[in-house]
Amino acid sequence: MKVNISHLILKTDNPINCQASKLRGHIGNKFIDHPLLHNHYSKEKYLYSYPLIQYKVINGQASIIGIEEGADLIKEISSDIKELKMDKHYIVEEKILHEKEFDINTSNKECHYQFISPWIGLNTKNYHTYVNMSSWKESKDFLNKILVGNILSMCKGLGIIVNRRLFVHSYFNQTKVQYKSVNMIGFTGEFKVKFKIPDYLGLGKGVSQGYGTVVQIW
Repeated sequence: MKVNISHLILKTDNPINCQASKLRGHIGNKFIDHPLLHNHYSKEKYLYSYPLIQYKVINGQASIIGIEEGADLIKEISSDIKELKMDKHYIVEEKILHEKEFDINTSNKECHYQFISPWIGLNTKNYHTYVNMSSWKESKDFLNKILVGNILSMCKGLGIIVNRRLFVHSYFNQTKVQYKSVNMIGFTGEFKVKFKIPDYLGLGKGVSQGYGTVVQIW
């Protein structure tokens, strides 16, 4: 299935040093009438599907990814983003908008990806299972299955049907992350899978806040 993707890069007067959650908070508050930008409709009602707006801080630059209706929304609001009030005040000096149509689908060849931000694959349910595993191979197989599940969850959220079983081959390093003020285990590294994923989309937990961001190596 082909999806429309917009990638808005905001070049500021100084490099951005804070996490993408601050960017999400600023944009969500500025455009409070657009639920896609902050993923909740009211104090009690939240949007729990795959985020169609994803915020990133990449090499000191703010980026916002929009998918389908999120792509249209990014184009709509881009002219109104002139500053970013986060850990400090940044002036937006330049905006670059990339638009593309991408076929998210299975592939006959392995695609090689890298996580450029930590992937949060574990939750409260599977964390204890992971830390109590007895061997490296068992842990790796467990993480690979979780990652396949993350890819399928992304597809389900975008209305994409996957008609082939997926297998992941990976090389991960464990790292510490903080998500919603909670210390968690994250993973950096690379993986291969016969599936086409657009650059800068996220997998796992915290996707809207920049975690699990993927780029293709080859």
